[in-house]
Order: sequence, then structure tokens, then C-alpha cells
Amino acid sequence: MTVVLLVEALGIGALNWFLGVVVERQKMSMAGLDPHLMSTSSKIGGVVFGLYFLLCALVALLVAVRDRAPAGFGRVVLISAAVVHGLLGAFAWGLVNATAFLVMVVVLALLVLLLVSYDRDGGPAEAAPGGDGGTGGGPRAADEPVDARTVPPGEPVAGRPAEPQDGDDEPQDAVPERLTRPVPTTP
Repeated sequence: MTVVLLVEALGIGALNWFLGVVVERQKMSMAGLDPHLMSTSSKIGGVVFGLYFLLCALVALLVAVRDRAPAGFGRVVLISAAVVHGLLGAFAWGLVNATAFLVMVVVLALLVLLLVSYDRDGGPAEAAPGGDGGTGGGPRAADEPVDARTVPPGEPVAGRPAEPQDGDDEPQDAVPERLTRPVPTTP
């Protein structure tokens, strides 16, 4: 992805610079605008968009090196680049040809893949509880409740002492009691 954005930054910058030179040498004017102003604007636009895509390439490189999802400003930059490529793809379909459209869609797909291919917390996903038949389950999250029926007798359950407490002898409901009554939706 970084290489694609670097090539795109150089291509956009060079194309706008070339168009600025052509406008200046041909003394072209559009609707009475000054040719020098048009040439300078094209060159500035090429530099600005080139730097923007270089920033996007830097963010993509940092994501790859850190092996973490982009966050904060970097995420916003990549999302804006995806939106720009979506719009450029739409304009390319109508104004250029299907090949330019497909190139923009491929870059858009790579940006979206970069944005969604990492977990929310930035690390590898934990194994789901249950495991395969012989292991007895994977790691449990810290806030996941412990089912006392699965703990062998005599071993303490996290958060509860090993000896029985008042009320442990009595049967417990499997479903907790409702705190509020449901309100009817019809009068």
C-alpha cells in the first residue's frame, strides 16, 4: 500500500507540474484567466496533492512497521484518502475510461483493507473460549464470569473463598431476578 501511494504521489505531482508548464509555455487562457496564475495554481495543486499522498504513504508505512491499526490523525488521513479515491473513481468512470476507474477502485480497496484488517485494540485476537475437544478451552477475558459448575470441587473460584459462606447451601437460581417489571406497550 505504501508503494502504491508513493507512486501515486509522484505521479499526481509530476502530472500537475507538467500541466502547469504546458499552460505557461502555450500562454493558454481559460475564460480570461491569467496564464501565469493558472500555471502557478496547477503547480501548487500538484505539490499539495503530492505531499498529501506522501503523508498517506507515511501513515501506511507506520501501520505496517508497528503492526497496529491506524489511530487518531493517521486514521482520519487514510479515511480521507479512501473518500478521495472513491470520488476520483466516480469521475474517472464518467470522464476518462474504465481502466482509470478500475485503478482508483483497486487503490480504494487497498485503503479500506488497510483500515479494517486490524483488531480494534491493535493486537491479535484472543482465542475464543471452548477450544478443541482435548484442551478444555482457551484463555478467558478478565471480566468474563466464572461458572462455578465447571470448577472442580475443592478449588477456589476467583473472587470467592474456598469454604462455604452463608447462603451457599441453598439452591441458586440460574437466571438472575429481574429488577424492574416490563412495561406493557399497549394501553
